Amino acid sequence: MEDIRNILKNKILVLDGAMGTMIQQYKFTEEDYRGEQFKDFKVSVKGNNDMLSITQPKAIKTIHAKYLEAGADIIETNTFSSTTIAMADYEMEDYVYELNYQSAKIAKEVAEEFTAKNPNKPRFVAGSIGPTNRTASMSPDVNDPGFRAVSFNDLRIAYKQQVEALIDGGVDLLLVETVFDTLNAKAALFAIEEVKDQRNIDIPIMLSGTITDASGRTLSGQTAEAFLISVAHIPLLTIGFNCALGAKQLTPHLEVLAKNSTIKISAHPNAGLPNAFGEYDESPEMMAAQIKEYLDKNIINIIGGCCGTTPAHIKAIADMVKDYKPRFVGC
Repeated sequence: MEDIRNILKNKILVLDGAMGTMIQQYKFTEEDYRGEQFKDFKVSVKGNNDMLSITQPKAIKTIHAKYLEAGADIIETNTFSSTTIAMADYEMEDYVYELNYQSAKIAKEVAEEFTAKNPNKPRFVAGSIGPTNRTASMSPDVNDPGFRAVSFNDLRIAYKQQVEALIDGGVDLLLVETVFDTLNAKAALFAIEEVKDQRNIDIPIMLSGTITDASGRTLSGQTAEAFLISVAHIPLLTIGFNCALGAKQLTPHLEVLAKNSTIKISAHPNAGLPNAFGEYDESPEMMAAQIKEYLDKNIINIIGGCCGTTPAHIKAIADMVKDYKPRFVGC
């Protein structure tokens, strides 16, 4: 299969949309989450979407297939929270390898099916690596600002376990996403580089931060430019932003990256901002119209959707981007 790096020179690639949004439509019960393997598990696991790759694999495969049918070139594994750190909430640390391996295997099977149907449009699998639910840069205790709930080394070890399982499962690239604390991301990137060295492989890396408020900063206080500079030493396939904001609100921050970097740019914004009920009201047409600004300004190489986006959103985006050239970065 052609290297994704070559394809990106001539084409804007489309990333899939929200996994959680699609899972919610199934209205799975506690028993559905448990399945047969975890039917007698010691704690409640409802809401642990990553484990559905083990207990409800048909549903996860169907969701992947819907995004590929909509025109996505890249699908993400169902592994956003599949580290020992995040899985501690469900006491499922011992199942991290299986979670990542099975999720990668499922996604790869579906991607290969679609590539076989149309070899001129190869489909890729990105191993989704979330930020965990702990931050290395800030204290969770206002009375003890020096305290940290997690160390850099804790994160490095957890991310390394995840990365090894994702690669074993067959992912084509790795996506470190929704970065709210760059120190957490640096631990993930360090772990990836460790695995690359040990296995003598060169797997492409996407890095995607998240701007959390109108000030244009990440949760740990960095501007878009500071975020870019602090990770510039890592050989990245793309850098970009996802989540937290809708496409319109994300535009100026993507422009900062495009202006200051020769790295390719990615974005997968939310379907607008959430309403009072935490739901997303932006239609596929509304979202695509806003993303058109990215294309007209030539600031994007990979585009997809985050919270609230569905296959219909991805189809609207895919139909539009095919008429545009990717951002040119001179390499």
